[in-house]
Amino acid sequence: MYRLTTRTRAGTATEIAVFVLVPAGLALPAVTSRGVIQDLFFILTMLTLAQIWNLLAGYGGLISVGQQAFVGIGAYAMFAGVILLGWNPVAAILLGGLAALALAVPTAFFAFRLQGAYFAIGTWVIAEVTRLLIAQWKALGGGTGTSLPREATSNIMGTDAIQALFGVREAAARDILAYWLALALVVVVTGCIYWLLRSRLGLALAAVRDNVEAAQSVGVDVGRLKWAVFLIAAAATGLTGALIFVQTARISPEAAFAVTDWTAYVIFIVVIGGIGTIEGPIVGVLVFFALRSALADYGSWYLMTLGLAAIAVMLFAPKGLWGLISARSGLHLFPVRRRLAGLKIEGGN
Repeated sequence: MYRLTTRTRAGTATEIAVFVLVPAGLALPAVTSRGVIQDLFFILTMLTLAQIWNLLAGYGGLISVGQQAFVGIGAYAMFAGVILLGWNPVAAILLGGLAALALAVPTAFFAFRLQGAYFAIGTWVIAEVTRLLIAQWKALGGGTGTSLPREATSNIMGTDAIQALFGVREAAARDILAYWLALALVVVVTGCIYWLLRSRLGLALAAVRDNVEAAQSVGVDVGRLKWAVFLIAAAATGLTGALIFVQTARISPEAAFAVTDWTAYVIFIVVIGGIGTIEGPIVGVLVFFALRSALADYGSWYLMTLGLAAIAVMLFAPKGLWGLISARSGLHLFPVRRRLAGLKIEGGN
């Protein structure tokens, strides 16, 4: 007797590792420096953005180069909640997700009328228009930007408890809180993507990515599915953008809508690691962070090295570094493919 399953020993081991590593990550601020916490915050937020873009492009076939629009609008919505409405910055992060979701509706309405490279260019154009409009928002600093008020940053929800728990100063407590929120966000985003890909919706998504006409022929509602994925990705990107700028406490249109920081680097991470896999962005963000740490002081040479690395991977490992590892080892830490598994039947005659 057989049944369909996605479970493997490696997948089970990964689940156990997550249950061990997440509590360890929460306790990490007790034994490490503020600089390490800031580095981990960067890694976790970039990994979240990479997993979201991988869902769009690697599984949904939606190659967007305008994700900076949702990072920026999410960050500005958070600042508006704090400065104009008097919200606590942590609570105002939720406004970032809602604002990005609201922006995604007209973006999808126009962008989904385009295909291929035109879709990619269309998302970038919409992001640039959004940046120019936000730059006119004088209440939030206009083109020069603004900072979170001192009274807001000194009363961020949870920082008093962190100061008492770890015996750190206010600024370090804010970094720890942001790190914890980033850890929670990346676990939730990755977990939800993993669940989605193992569900029937995941099968439909893979079918749409591989062949739209074939997916339609077996009853997949392609339009509705793409809308759902795009809106979910936008909301999650907005939440991430809001969290990033809670940690920096300073915003400007150029920083919040930076195509290099929030789209180009994210695409690099996914391509290097392996598009269309959950493991790929994890490998990619570690490689990206290592290159950034080693070469960031070399100016244009840093960007040239990133470009050469991306070209080399695309030529010699088209499925990314994780694809190369997986092909040689057969290892899948987040298995989503279905396979037949036999059930042992015990009994008599």
